[in-house]
Parts: sequence; C-alpha cells; structure tokens
Amino acid sequence: MKVEARYGEEEEERLEKRPGAKRNGERLLRKRGCSRRTRRRVQPASSAIQRLFLACKTVFKGGSGTVPEPADVEMLHLLLDKMKPEDIGLSTDMLLRVRSPPKGTPRITYAVIYKCDNFSICIFILPPRAVIPLHNHPGMTVFSKLLLGSMHIKSYDWLDPVPIDNSAPSAKLRAAKLVMDSDFTSPCDTSILYPTTGGNIHTFTAITPCAILDVQGPPYSKEEDRDITYYQDLPYLKYPNGVLDQIEGADQCLGWLEEVDMSKDLKMDVVPYLGPQVIDV
Repeated sequence: MKVEARYGEEEEERLEKRPGAKRNGERLLRKRGCSRRTRRRVQPASSAIQRLFLACKTVFKGGSGTVPEPADVEMLHLLLDKMKPEDIGLSTDMLLRVRSPPKGTPRITYAVIYKCDNFSICIFILPPRAVIPLHNHPGMTVFSKLLLGSMHIKSYDWLDPVPIDNSAPSAKLRAAKLVMDSDFTSPCDTSILYPTTGGNIHTFTAITPCAILDVQGPPYSKEEDRDITYYQDLPYLKYPNGVLDQIEGADQCLGWLEEVDMSKDLKMDVVPYLGPQVIDV
C-alpha cells in the first residue's frame, strides 16, 4: 500500500525564522552529532528493528528488479516472525484504544520507519472494519507481519497461462487465481508475496484492531513503473464460456479482476514513527 508522507517542513521553516535560530541550530546540530556517535557505540544493532533494517539493506542491495534469494527470504522471514509489538513501540493497550466510528469509514493510520530506493519498512494500524482495498505490488517482494489483532486476508495471482477458451466479458477484466482467503490472528507466520506469485494482489480487512509491519522491496515508484493499481474482484461463475470445464475446482479458485480507481472511502492518516529508531550505518 502506498501513501505519500508530507510533514515536518512547516515546522522547520518556523524554527528557522526564530531569533537566534541559526546560532541555536548550530549548537543543536553539534549536540546531535555527538549524540549520534555515542548511540552508535553503545547500541549499534541491539534492537530488533535495527537488525531487521540491516538485514533489509543486505537482502535488497540489488535494487529494483531483484528478487531475493531463498536463503535471504528465509532470513527476513525468521526475523519478522520474531518481531513483537514492543519492538516498534506498540502495546496491546494502545491498540485497544483504536476504535472505528459508529458510522462512516474507519481511518487507517500509517507510519514510515525507513524508506529508500531499494526497500521500505512501514506500519499500518487498522481499527475494526477498516479495509485496505485489493491492490497489486508490481515487481515487488513484500513481507507482511501481523503484530497484533485479527484480520482477513484475500489474495490473487494472475492466471497464467490463460486457457484458450478464456473469453473475458470485457477487455477490462482479467482472470486471476485465488491464493488466500482466510482469517489470521497474531501471533502468526509472516506472509510473503513475490512479483508474480504468492498472492501479489491482496486486500486486508480488520476484524479487531490490528497492526501490520510491512517490508517492501523495492517500494512503489511511478518513475520506475511500479505505481499501485486497485482492483475489484468478481465471481468467475457470473460469466459463461470461461475455463470452469478445464480446471478442477475452478468455481472456487478463480475470479475476474477489474481495474478501478482508488476508493473515495479509503481514509488514511500519515503520522510520524515514534518507536525505536533505526541507525543507517
């Protein structure tokens, strides 16, 4: 899921205009420099989020178009499986205070822990009934760890190769294979999707308040043709002359996906990450 984060610029401009700002700012920079050097000596990679960050730097160092090797996938998988809410500054009590409004669309909270050209680490907080709509991850490998709560995940991969008699009722529709349609409750295994397999097109629906730690490599990028696309899924049985006679159980595992605009009901608040910080060494 991609959301552009913009915050902090107005605050910086306000501080710069204050009397003595330059002099105070210079002192602050010197203090920060000393503080950063001290932190690196006493806790260079001691936190779980720091270990995850350093692993991501290694796994995704190849940049866009690089799918991690199986051994690297397993390493990230193991690290994420061990992650706990407190590793990113969350607690069960905090999550229980996340509620949906009596009416209207629940708002999702989103924070970026770290982002570069090669990968991103983010957090999503969903109140009950909140939905991240069906969307894709073009050319991306994504790890999603449910840290707290319960949610429903539904995912698809494109049907490939497409059977000869697959006559779509519309050029906007494309046949897809259902990969997952299940409820999950933390603690549970990390889910992994790849550029063309593993459920690259997925949707999340919160059953209870829940928190998801997301690693994307590489992140979305319009410049590199990795922009997000949203879909709606339609039952395959709705349309005749399909491939149901060729694939056993196709009535349960196939669907039509139609590209749609981002839902106007999608409400997402971008907030600063306030948990343990990562140190880019």
